[in-house]
Amino acid sequence: MKKLLLAAVAALVFAGPAIADITVTDVKGRTVTVPDVPERVVLGFYYEDYLAIAGPDALDKVVALSLSTWKDWRPNQFALYEKALPKLSSIPDVGNTEDNTFSIEKVVAAKPDLLILAAWSYDALGEGVKQIEAAGIPIVVLDYNAQTVEKHVASTLALGKLMGTEDRAEQLAKDYEVAMADIDARIKAAGATEKKVYVELAQKGATEVGNSYGDTMWGALVERLGGKNIAKGQVGNWGPLSPEYVLAQKPDLIFLAGSEWVNRPQSVQVGFGADPTVTRERMKPYVERAGWSELPAVKNGQVHAIYHGGARTLSDFVYAQYIAKQLYPDAFKDVDPAKNIADYYAKWLPIKADGVFVLPYQAAGQ
Repeated sequence: MKKLLLAAVAALVFAGPAIADITVTDVKGRTVTVPDVPERVVLGFYYEDYLAIAGPDALDKVVALSLSTWKDWRPNQFALYEKALPKLSSIPDVGNTEDNTFSIEKVVAAKPDLLILAAWSYDALGEGVKQIEAAGIPIVVLDYNAQTVEKHVASTLALGKLMGTEDRAEQLAKDYEVAMADIDARIKAAGATEKKVYVELAQKGATEVGNSYGDTMWGALVERLGGKNIAKGQVGNWGPLSPEYVLAQKPDLIFLAGSEWVNRPQSVQVGFGADPTVTRERMKPYVERAGWSELPAVKNGQVHAIYHGGARTLSDFVYAQYIAKQLYPDAFKDVDPAKNIADYYAKWLPIKADGVFVLPYQAAGQ
């Protein structure tokens, strides 16, 4: 009987499915293989996208992260997640490549099964990547900064497969593709526009010119939507444009990219917890810059605040809708970007989208 029982157990074991490696191709064209769904993750960026794709319990797997590019860049957003996910307060910080504090030693010490990096962080690490891989730590590179449907989808599906949440990833990717396809169809039906667009990072106040965007982020998005990005050819990824150049270009639309920055008393406050009255007060000095009163955008009430934290995410289709609505008002008159951002958070994330995310300087009817 004992022999028969052992034989039966052996038969069940060997008849079961073999444990297979999980392999994906990331946005850098790299083959990334993990032996099983990771249980220990170091998260370098794209925090909200990670949570949306990997699911409501995904933070339990994060053993270290790059803290300041979340907590310092999006403090109000971070505070809401900290309240919803208390574990966030105790996760160790590994630094970040933006200010050269990223610590390979801390990453290795965290003993992760997977390191998630944005493409710009991966590029900044250079030879450091080899040190991490030599320690046996797989790295997957994501890229939502490029603002392309292709890279958004590829990043989402790769992470979903690695984290064992393919159903969520496929639905998110599909929703994104559908939303962007709808935008494309409306633009095609509306016909080409010649409207010029200027985007400025409204972080340091109107007395200092903030970055505009050439080939990435807001610049890439404006171009995709058919607007004429005045920064194209003037800066690469990002950089300030001269005031004289902006005046000479006579933009039809101006978007001030604001956020929740701390210790920036003159910045345009946009994002979680933002008050529309305060947002407009912070926009006023920009509108009153020398020569701006003669710009078509100012004359026609086409100066807008937009959430800088909304670029380079799976929810950025909402900001694409908002920009497109200003470029082609008739084609998007039935689209409500503010409602859509609230719906996205309600469906995929553990916090509510309460605050200001898109806002015209002039309220309706003014």
